[in-house]
Amino acid sequence: MQIWKQLLLLCLIGGTAYGGYVGYQSYLVDAPDAAADAPTERPVTVEIAVAEERTLQQTIEAVGTTRALQSIDIVPEVDGRLTSLRITPGARVAQGDVLAQLDDTIQRADLTEAEAVLVEQRQTLERTRQLRQTAAVSQATEEEAVARLAEAEVERARRRLEDRTITAPFGGVVGLTNYDVGARVVEGQVLTRLDDLSEVEVEFSLPETVFAQVRPGQSLIARSAAFADRVFEGTLDVVDSRIDPVGRAFRARGRIPNADGTLAAGMFLSLTLVLSESAHVTVPEEALVFQAAETYVFVVADGKASRRTVTSGQRKDGRVAILSGLEAGEEVIIRGLQRVRDGSTLKVLGADKDATAKTDLAKPESAT
Repeated sequence: MQIWKQLLLLCLIGGTAYGGYVGYQSYLVDAPDAAADAPTERPVTVEIAVAEERTLQQTIEAVGTTRALQSIDIVPEVDGRLTSLRITPGARVAQGDVLAQLDDTIQRADLTEAEAVLVEQRQTLERTRQLRQTAAVSQATEEEAVARLAEAEVERARRRLEDRTITAPFGGVVGLTNYDVGARVVEGQVLTRLDDLSEVEVEFSLPETVFAQVRPGQSLIARSAAFADRVFEGTLDVVDSRIDPVGRAFRARGRIPNADGTLAAGMFLSLTLVLSESAHVTVPEEALVFQAAETYVFVVADGKASRRTVTSGQRKDGRVAILSGLEAGEEVIIRGLQRVRDGSTLKVLGADKDATAKTDLAKPESAT
């Protein structure tokens, strides 16, 4: 019985040893061959974009109200009855055009009388001088005749006559009027308004924080709800020298060309003031990866991903300025970043299609 047990024990030991030998051959000796036959790393499918150099603007938004470049009330300087009214609302007038005429019958008669008196006085002076040559009259008589000349009275009469005619002091657009021919007006009554709309001024407020960045001559872009499909461009004209201590803002005034008269005085405008412009290499925002205090992108180089640390700057319209670490023309990964690692093999979406298209373009056309 003991011999049988010993034989069984020897068989178990032998079987265990054989099993260990087979396992050694399978998992250790043949392992390098198995690793060599293992499939290679699968490429990561990604989408890319090209880093482009673009001009980015630093801007600030504001709102303002337009006003005419020149604007006055047309008023008569004397009382009188309107005999002519040439005010058509919305019409353009030139400098010197007659807008209204007051009854000037009396003033014309006064001027005629003053001119007649002056003619008579000049004739008297001429006769006095002739008599003076023969010593028939004294020098005092001649001087008295000179003093009696009513030239000033003629000028006063002429000016009173001119006051009866109301003209445009500058070219512009006339507004509404509440008067008709035959109405009596008094000095200072507003007949209409005259606006020079060849350019419009727009006044607005800006926060104190940008005071050092604002200067005359900067570009100004304006939009109006009345003309939603148009953009009006102008320049900053004047910057106030004082900051409001309560609102912590300062006033600025821009000027917008308006040759076609589209903009009217009193319109509300949304404004964009361009503080600065600079050219930078830019990439889509999706290309940036943030990790702790580091910002980096993955650049495509020879079909593989190369991690590149960059310094980012201003963001505008979905793109980010790259201040350092990237050159214009380099390709960066924008989608599929979750599986990308430094050195990963890449499969770029659209690359095969682009290559096929380039190959087709390179083939010569067959003769027909």
